[in-house]
Amino acid sequence: MQTSARNQFVGKVSQIKTGMVNDEIELVVAGGQKIVATVTCDSTEQLGLVVGGEAFALVKASSIIIVTDQQGARFSARNHLHGTVSRLQTGAVNTEVVLDLPGGGAVAAIITNESSQALGLAVGVPASALFKATSVILGVAA
Repeated sequence: MQTSARNQFVGKVSQIKTGMVNDEIELVVAGGQKIVATVTCDSTEQLGLVVGGEAFALVKASSIIIVTDQQGARFSARNHLHGTVSRLQTGAVNTEVVLDLPGGGAVAAIITNESSQALGLAVGVPASALFKATSVILGVAA
């Protein structure tokens, strides 16, 4: 499958919390990190999502927030993937930041050049990628 979403994660459904309109789906991806997605109950049913089943998560790089020093801060974003900066590509306005994740895989974010500089981003710096559960699109193999 090819998509424009820079971030594509394959995992196993580890938990489903059923709601009246939306469900929360938790995937365990490479390295044991978890991704939580909010999807409609209809989507859960139509995709055939079940605990133990395989699914993939898509997240646009522009939906990712990079954090380098949480200092005990708490965030409303459900998803926190921890890794190490492996690549920075600076453009005229924005910087693409790629974090390598433990156990394999990576996550890409597009942030402003100002933010990249303010965070002191450089290859080898530990950082976290944060994103909301509503920013995750789930799919299953056809």
